[in-house]
Amino acid sequence: MPNTSAADPYTPHSGDRRWSAEHYDLRLDYRVATNRLDGTATITARALEPLDKIVVDLHGLSVERADVDGARAKKVSNAVHKVTVTPASQIAAGTTFTVHLKYRGNPRPVRSAWGQVGWEELTDGVIVAAQPTGAPSWFPCNDRPDDKATYRFEIAAEAAYDVLANGELLGKERDRIGTRWTYATTEPMATYLATVQIGRYRTTRLRGAVVPVTLHHPADLATAAKTDFGQVPEMLALFSDRFGPYPFAAYGVVVTDDELEIPLEAHGLAVFGRNHVDGEHGTDRLIAHELAHQWFGNSVTVARWQDIWLHEGFACYAEWLWSEERGGDTADALAAEYRQGLLDQPEDLVVGDPGAKDMFDDRVYKRGALALHAVRRTFGDDAFFTGLRSITERHRHGSVTVADVLGAFADAAGRPVADVRAVTGPWIDQASVPAPPAPRVD
Repeated sequence: MPNTSAADPYTPHSGDRRWSAEHYDLRLDYRVATNRLDGTATITARALEPLDKIVVDLHGLSVERADVDGARAKKVSNAVHKVTVTPASQIAAGTTFTVHLKYRGNPRPVRSAWGQVGWEELTDGVIVAAQPTGAPSWFPCNDRPDDKATYRFEIAAEAAYDVLANGELLGKERDRIGTRWTYATTEPMATYLATVQIGRYRTTRLRGAVVPVTLHHPADLATAAKTDFGQVPEMLALFSDRFGPYPFAAYGVVVTDDELEIPLEAHGLAVFGRNHVDGEHGTDRLIAHELAHQWFGNSVTVARWQDIWLHEGFACYAEWLWSEERGGDTADALAAEYRQGLLDQPEDLVVGDPGAKDMFDDRVYKRGALALHAVRRTFGDDAFFTGLRSITERHRHGSVTVADVLGAFADAAGRPVADVRAVTGPWIDQASVPAPPAPRVD
C-alpha cells in the first residue's frame, strides 16, 4: 500500500498521494473585465488505495457540484485550499475513476513563502506563473510535481484578447463571451507548469528552428522582440545537440505588456515582461535559461522540491554553454566568477536540502551549475554531454531524482556512482564553498 503520509516536506499541504491524475479536461469561461471565472474540470484519475473521499487542491474558488463516475457526489466540502468530495460509494484501489467539478469565483494568487503564485491579473490581461504551488488558483488538481497528466483546455474570453495555453492550438471559435480557444498537451505535465496567458498580442513566427517557434508580444515591441528572441532557433539547435532532442512539438514565447520581476517557464512556453526586451540582446542569458528548462524542469521534473537544483543548476549551466557558443565568456571563466561571488555570501546553505524558504535562493542556481561544471571538468566533455543526453532520454516526460542524475553521469563516464558523488558532493551536500574544479588529466 502506498505511503500516504509521505507528503513533500517543502509543500506539505499540497497534493494527495492516495490518488494520481491521468488527464485534466478544463472548460473555462473568463471575463477579463470583471476577473470572473466559471469552470468545469473533469479529472480522470487512478485510486492508489481505497477512497471514501477525494481531496483536491483548489484555492479561493468554490465547487458548486461534483459528480464521480457520472453519479452525484454524496457530499462536497469547500475549504480555503481544499475541496473534499465524498462519492456515492467507495472507490476500490487500482480503479480508474472520473470526478467532474463545476466551480466559479474570482481567481487570485496563492500567498506562499515564495510570494504570490498562480493566477494574477495584469493591467490588461492575465498571467499564470504557478511554481511551485499556484496551480490550484485556477483549477482543481492534485498539486504535486511528480503527478503528471495530459491536458485539454477550452478557454473563452472577450474577443479582443488572445488566449495562450500549453500544447497545440486545436482551434478557436466564436463564443457567447467572445472567442473560445482550445489547446491540448499530449505529453504528461506537472500541475505547476500548466498556464494561461491572456492579453492583446501580436504573433510572430521565427524561422529556422528545429521545431515551430512562436513569439507573442505587444504591438509596440515587435521590432525589439524579434531582435532579442531572434537567436532562439540557434539556441534550440545548440541545446538539442548538447541535451538531446527538444522534448515538445513546439516552443512559444510570451512577452507581457506589463513588467515582470523575472521570466517564467511553463510546459512548452516561456513568459517574459516588457522590461526584458530592449532590442539589444540584453537578456540573452535569461532567454537561454528559460529555454533550457524545457528539458530540465518541464520534461524531466524533480520528484520532490528539495532537489530543485536539478532544474535551476542545469538551466543556469545552459547560460554558460550559450556564452561559450557565441564566443563570450567560457564556462571556466563564468565558473570562476560565480564561485568568487559565492565567497562573498554567507556559507550557510546546503543546496541538496536548502529548506523550503530558500529553494529559489540564487546560490541554489549557481552552486548547482558549479557542480555540473565540476563533473564536466573531471570526466571530460564526452562523458558529461553523453550523461546529459542520457538523463533527458531516460526520464523524458517523467520524474527524476539526484540518484538518477548521478547514475547517468557514472554510466557515461564508466565510473562508480561514488566517484561522481565525490565530485558533486562538495557543491551540493556541504555549505562551505569548495576549491575550483580541477581540469581532467588523461
